[in-house]
Amino acid sequence: MRTKEDYFEALRALKPNIYIGGQKVGRDDSRLEPGKTIVGMTFDAQDDPAMKDLVLTSSHLSGKTINRFTNIHRSPEDLLKKQRLTRLLCRECGGCIQRCMGIDAVNALSVITYACD
Repeated sequence: MRTKEDYFEALRALKPNIYIGGQKVGRDDSRLEPGKTIVGMTFDAQDDPAMKDLVLTSSHLSGKTINRFTNIHRSPEDLLKKQRLTRLLCRECGGCIQRCMGIDAVNALSVITYACD
């Protein structure tokens, strides 16, 4: 499973294609640090014994243990755990954890693409 360090390393490997104030910057730009730190927190939570039940789940595709923020919700319990996890982490960081919209969009796409098949 990916760690915070894996996430940061993957960001460093990406080509600069982010613009701040009209200037192209790399992922190591200090203005991106607060967001990277908060997303990193969502990776750290998987190592917290008090949060493991909320953070970790099994992939319905591979059966491997994955972070809930990469999970396609398969039951009301999955969705409820994701909501509880989101609220806990939002309280911990004092705001947005920057992963909610992404996983919600992926889950919506999973329903739509399934219907298309």
